[in-house]
Amino acid sequence: MLHVGNARTALYNWLFARRFGGAFVLRIEDTDVERSEVRYEAQLMEDLHWLGLDWDEGPGVHGLPGKGVFGPYRQSERLAIYAEYTERLLAEGKAYRCFCTQEELEAERKTAVAERGAQVYSGRCRRLSEAEIARNLAASKPFAVRLRIEDRPLRFHDMVRGPVEFAAEVVSDPILVRSATSVEGKVAGGVPVYNYVVTVDDGLMGITHVIRGDDHLSNTPKQVAIYEALGWKTPEFAHLSTILGPDRERLSKRHGATSISTFRHMGYLPEAMTNYLALLGWGAEDGKTETFTLAELTKVFSLERVTPSPAIFDFDKLNWLNRHYLKLAEQERVAKLAERQFCRWRPDIFPLWAAHELYTSEMKAALAKMDPPIFVEGPTMELIERRKAWFTELVALFLPAVDHLDQLPAKAAMIFGFDAETARTEPENAVILAVDSARTVLGELGNRVRAHSGPVTAEDFKGWLDQVKAATGVKGKELFHPVRIALTGTHSGREFDKVIPLIEEGAELGLGIPGVRQRIERFVGV
Repeated sequence: MLHVGNARTALYNWLFARRFGGAFVLRIEDTDVERSEVRYEAQLMEDLHWLGLDWDEGPGVHGLPGKGVFGPYRQSERLAIYAEYTERLLAEGKAYRCFCTQEELEAERKTAVAERGAQVYSGRCRRLSEAEIARNLAASKPFAVRLRIEDRPLRFHDMVRGPVEFAAEVVSDPILVRSATSVEGKVAGGVPVYNYVVTVDDGLMGITHVIRGDDHLSNTPKQVAIYEALGWKTPEFAHLSTILGPDRERLSKRHGATSISTFRHMGYLPEAMTNYLALLGWGAEDGKTETFTLAELTKVFSLERVTPSPAIFDFDKLNWLNRHYLKLAEQERVAKLAERQFCRWRPDIFPLWAAHELYTSEMKAALAKMDPPIFVEGPTMELIERRKAWFTELVALFLPAVDHLDQLPAKAAMIFGFDAETARTEPENAVILAVDSARTVLGELGNRVRAHSGPVTAEDFKGWLDQVKAATGVKGKELFHPVRIALTGTHSGREFDKVIPLIEEGAELGLGIPGVRQRIERFVGV
C-alpha cells in the first residue's frame, strides 16, 4: 500500500527524473516474504498510475514483461545476483561469517545498555581463525554474513542536508545476509537484508540519485560502506523530511487517511494529491504560487528548494486544493467519479444507467411494488441519457458544498426523498414547526398543492410562496424554513429554484424519487 510519505518520495524522484532527463525506476523490494504479497504490489502500481507517475524501468503487470535493460526488477528474482556478490566480498576479505547466536547478541546488547555504551556488535567473529571457521561450518552452524567496516568515518553528501558523517563505531559491522548455511564451501540459503540488496541493485542499475525519506538516513553510511567495498561510485543522496500530523507527531492512521488508495476512494482528484504532495517540503521560487499541474512541476521542481525541516500534513490545505481542481474538472468526469460514491450509498438505485444488470427478477419485482415504485428494467437509451444529464446537474449543484466526492451523497440525499416523521422530530426542525405560523404556512401551501395538477415548476413554487406570504403575512425564515422542511426534510439547503427542477425531473426517471407534490402531500397531510 502506498502511503503519503512514500508517495511524496515517488513524486520527487519522478519530478527530478523528468526535469533533468533521467529515468524513473520502479523496483519491487520483496525479499521480506512475510510482508510481501502480489496484491500489495498491484495496489502500489495502481496508486502510482492514478497519481500519473509512470516509470521508465520496472516490472511488468498482469504477467506482462517488465521494461528496462537492468531487470529483473523484483528483488525476489535477483537472489542469485546477491549470492554472487556475497561470495566476492567474502573472498576479498571485505565480509566475514558471524556465528553468534541470537542469545549471544542479546547478551551483548544488555551489557551495553547496563554500561550505557553503544548498542553495536562487538565484532568478535571478525577475529575468528580459519580453523575456527572451518569447524563451525563442518558442524553446520548457521551464520550471518557481515561487512567488515574500516576504522574511519563514513562520509557522504546529502543534497538536502549537506555534508553528513558517521563514525565507524556507530555503524559497526552490518549484516548483509541472515540465517545462511554453507554448502560445498558456498553461502547457501539465507536472507539478504535491505541495506545490502538495495545497494547492489542501485550499483548494477546505474542509479545516480537516491531520493528518499529521512528515516533512511541511518541506513546510508552502511550502504556507502558497501559501495566502497564493491568499488562502486556512491550515488547522490537526498533525504526528505519527516511528514508530521497537525499535532506535530509522526503522521499515522490516528490523524485520518494516510494511504493514497484511501484518499482516492474518498473522492480526491489525483491532480490535487500530486499538487499537495509536492508542497510537503518544497516550495516555489516566488514563495507564493501553490497550484501546479504535473507538467508545471516538472519545469520548476528542484532539490535545492527542498527543506530539511519536518512537513506538516494540513488536511484543510489539501481540501482547498481538491475544491480548486474539482471546479476546473469537466462536469462529465466529476459525475462519473461521483457515481462511484453514490453506488456505495444507494446500491438500490445506482449505477443509474446500468442498474438492470445488477438485480434478479425477484428483486426487480419487489422494487416495483414499493411506494413510490422503483423500476429498473432495461432503461432505453433515451432514458439513460436523461439520467446521465440529470445526475451531472445534481453533482454540479452540490459540488461547491463538499471537500471531496464521498461527501456528495449526504449533501444530495434530500433529492432522493426523506422520512417525514424523522424530519418532524429532528430537534432543530421540531422547534421551527412548533411555531403557530409554521402550521399556518404549511396549511396554506397544502391548499395550493391540492389545487394544482401536473408537474411543478420552479415558477409554480415561487408563485405559491408569494401567495402564502400574501395570505398569512409570514415572511423571511418563518416562511421559508417550514416549507423547506416539508420539501427536503431539512431547514437549510440550496435555493428552491435549483432544487425544484432536480426533484421533478428525478421523479420522472424511474428511480423512486418522490416529486414536489408527493412530498408536500405526505408532510402536510393534504
